[in-house]
Amino acid sequence: MKEIHNDSLRLQFIERSGYKALFSTEVVNDARLFHVEAGDFIVREGHQPLFLFYLVRGRARLYATQPNGRVSLIDFFAAPCFVGEIELVNQGHEPRDVQAIEECWCLALPMKSYRPLLLGDTLFLRNLCVALSQKNYRNIVSLTQNQSFPLVNRLAAFILLTQSGDVYDEKHTQAAEYMGVTYRHLLFVIAQLTREGLLQKQKSGYAIRNRKALVALAEEMEPAH
Repeated sequence: MKEIHNDSLRLQFIERSGYKALFSTEVVNDARLFHVEAGDFIVREGHQPLFLFYLVRGRARLYATQPNGRVSLIDFFAAPCFVGEIELVNQGHEPRDVQAIEECWCLALPMKSYRPLLLGDTLFLRNLCVALSQKNYRNIVSLTQNQSFPLVNRLAAFILLTQSGDVYDEKHTQAAEYMGVTYRHLLFVIAQLTREGLLQKQKSGYAIRNRKALVALAEEMEPAH
């Protein structure tokens, strides 16, 4: 992750993302701009973030290390959203790894100096509550889908969510655990999608060959259907 010292670009991201409207506190002058390459980390597990990040472009994944050492895939973030907001509100919260799926851009406020200001900013707190409620609702929908739809539909949606540059390369063990299925069942459905020409096995992961068909499978889980 690298800080970008380009004030024109920084102000463009602030303007286009509606960042300023999230706060009643004046934040524009102190907001910093960071660029994150795919695979790099925005937050590292066990290390309190120095900034409250606002993801303005890109997607990221959240990991947690279990007591037995196993690394579990927990959640996904897509712009626009805050990253590090739980650590802002609760300093005792144990940070987890947040890794960029693709190239990401983040605006950021220094955590130490802005914590007291933001915790007294009712507009920011209201927006944060809305964001957290939306995240909670999304997780409820995901849990319901896991219980109600075949793996082929859920895997199609998962592939579209996690792919980068039309390549799906999530670890099978973590993907199976995230979707609540066996490793064997996951491999069976991936093989099915490969036989049907939706995916193509390559050296690193699977290339998406029929995005339209994957989207159609994922959309079968939408309420309109």
